[in-house]
Amino acid sequence: MATFTDVAALIPTLCGQLVDGGDADCARASMMRMTDADVVKVLEETAFLARQLEQIQTAAAGVIAVRSTRDRGHSGLSASRGHRSAASLIQDVTGSTKADANRVVRVGEALLDDALLHDEADAAGDISQGGQSCDGLPVATPWHQPLRDALRDSRVTSAQFDAIKRGLGDPPQIGADAVPASGADMAADALAQAEEVTRAAWSQAAEHLVGEAAQRTVEELWQAARTVRDLLDPEGAEARFLARFENRSFRTFRGPDGQKRASIVLEDEGDLFLETMMAAALRPRRGGPRFVDSDEKEQAASLVDDPRTNDQLAYDLIMDVMRAGALADAESVFGARQPGVRLVQVVDADGRGAPVAHTEDHLVSMPGVVAEQHICDSGFVPVTVDACGNPLDVGREQRLFTPKQRIALAIRDGGCRWRGCDRPASYGEAHHIDEWDRDQGRTDIDRGILLCRYHHMTLHHGGWRITRQGQSDFVLHHTSGETFAMRPRTALRYAWGGIDPPPKRFRPAA
Repeated sequence: MATFTDVAALIPTLCGQLVDGGDADCARASMMRMTDADVVKVLEETAFLARQLEQIQTAAAGVIAVRSTRDRGHSGLSASRGHRSAASLIQDVTGSTKADANRVVRVGEALLDDALLHDEADAAGDISQGGQSCDGLPVATPWHQPLRDALRDSRVTSAQFDAIKRGLGDPPQIGADAVPASGADMAADALAQAEEVTRAAWSQAAEHLVGEAAQRTVEELWQAARTVRDLLDPEGAEARFLARFENRSFRTFRGPDGQKRASIVLEDEGDLFLETMMAAALRPRRGGPRFVDSDEKEQAASLVDDPRTNDQLAYDLIMDVMRAGALADAESVFGARQPGVRLVQVVDADGRGAPVAHTEDHLVSMPGVVAEQHICDSGFVPVTVDACGNPLDVGREQRLFTPKQRIALAIRDGGCRWRGCDRPASYGEAHHIDEWDRDQGRTDIDRGILLCRYHHMTLHHGGWRITRQGQSDFVLHHTSGETFAMRPRTALRYAWGGIDPPPKRFRPAA
């Protein structure tokens, strides 16, 4: 078994600074003497090494899962060691959580090539030919092959792999009745072609999301993948929406200490309304935008100074809303930024709304009929955009961005555009990339960008600046010479049709 020193030798920046037999305390002492740049480099090197080890661990988990299938009964690997499942065995060996063990099993199974699975089954006597399906035909390349390649190349972690694959889900099955019935052979060919086109669309979506993995959190990747799936499969989007609605529930129970507790399963609209209600009330505590109005500033300051925790404030807020109901004084509870779910729906030149809309905050997909329902209830704000979501007609030449311009920025950016930030649009502040005084900058939408309060402050005080050539991506620059492209979110590129080439999905002939 490798010693701590052996492992440390694999980290170039740390290698040579530890004596034989050195331990974690020795490593910490060495790093305390390092420069900031070297400490960050050690972290980067260990993260790279961890990803390599993770691949080996994931591969082992996949093989264990294959050898522990239910049909092998008590002779299966996990059962033979006294465990009900592969995840249980992995959790016992690694000391991980149940959720992490289940994730590594899912990823491990998805990583195994179908040919290897058949070879394993062949070795177990389950099938007669390895690398082929039961009918002797070659096994097709799976749609998630780009995810496999990215994990093997260390471009994504297993958590990112799992988030993208679960969010996209498997491509929908195309029934024989979805193709023209013009002869059995032709129908079979059309069905095979339709399945191939659909699988290619999912594979392309996986590639696009892999490209965003370095800049997005795991949670963001899952949400983006789910939204992209709904945009590719609008027919199934409504069915999934209704299924989540049917799963809604609320129950109360007493814990071991006798105190009443509650458990709630939220459907999509309830989830969004609750989140926006909490955000509107607690935004100053969560790092929301700075306020210009003196009354808002005073209210925000009092909330920041409130001795209650965020969880206690959230509880008191829910109880206030429940008590007051329709008579609640919304302005005194939420201030000027009252809660509400804003939906974004693409409308074509003929006025037809897209079958799938998305929320301004968090980019959660919703069936188009939900957007139409909201239009009947609260109206809409029209914003004209190009194929990349760049607003075209919302006004210019103001010192400050107008409310309508801010809506347009939220629609285009979907939240803070800073690399790796997941703050939603409602937490954004509009930044002029051309300074008003220094550069004689104009308040044009194409020269503005949404940043959360923290990253807006970081930009102005940390030696950063943002540039943009025409309608291309914004670019973040640091005085050290580092540059980062501030790419639009993948879900928005799908919504605006800004993917080149555009993804295709088979649709039944009329």
